[in-house]
Amino acid sequence: MITVALYNLKGGVGKTASCVNLAYLAAKDGFKTLLWDIDPQGSTTFYYKVKPKDAHGIKSLISKDADLGTAILATEYDNLEIIGSDNAVKSFDIMVEEMKGQKSRLKGILKQLEKEYDFVFIDCPPGFSALSENIFHAADVVLMPIIPTTLSIRTYNMVKDYFKEKDLDSTKLMCFFTMADLRKNMHNEIMEHLYKDKRFFQNYIPYLSDVEKMGIHRQPIEEFAPSSYAAKSYRDLWTEIKEGVVE
Repeated sequence: MITVALYNLKGGVGKTASCVNLAYLAAKDGFKTLLWDIDPQGSTTFYYKVKPKDAHGIKSLISKDADLGTAILATEYDNLEIIGSDNAVKSFDIMVEEMKGQKSRLKGILKQLEKEYDFVFIDCPPGFSALSENIFHAADVVLMPIIPTTLSIRTYNMVKDYFKEKDLDSTKLMCFFTMADLRKNMHNEIMEHLYKDKRFFQNYIPYLSDVEKMGIHRQPIEEFAPSSYAAKSYRDLWTEIKEGVVE
């Protein structure tokens, strides 16, 4: 089982859209896939049109003897299941509090799924916390979407510094550009500069309206616009990621 955490220190970078599309493509390739929506905004859950089982109790879900099976829901797509977000800030606060001083708690919880799934994708909340540190320990890949702007370079460096400070495995950190507009000189220059860091996949996600339309259709792009450039961009990115972590 390969655990892929979609993460960025800040929001609004296309993290959830990427999580939704990449998990869908993994499932379409025949991999048994679980998507865990830990972001309290619950956008991934919204896109997949599922309603979390209420009262499953976030504390019981992340306790030492947690049974994740009680919260797993089917989606309308083959090979793809989801643990939905309940959109409650209180639940997020509980997760953060429960994981303080227990940096391997989430890794232990996910271990129970290793014979059930090929991939687990986690839609992470932004920011640094005890929860994010747990996610970084549990994940095999921390996949970071980055908009090619000056502020994003600063954010990227802050995440790298955090990995060093917490003695995390920096080889887990893999990045790709999102919302890229090659008509802008700054985007081109920043992409050229950061590609030298060797953490970035060559394929990127352009700034395209079809990505924004996911909220209208509540589907992965491959479902409502399979011949679009956006769908092709995600397919190409997924192929490169898959080759990097599986083959």
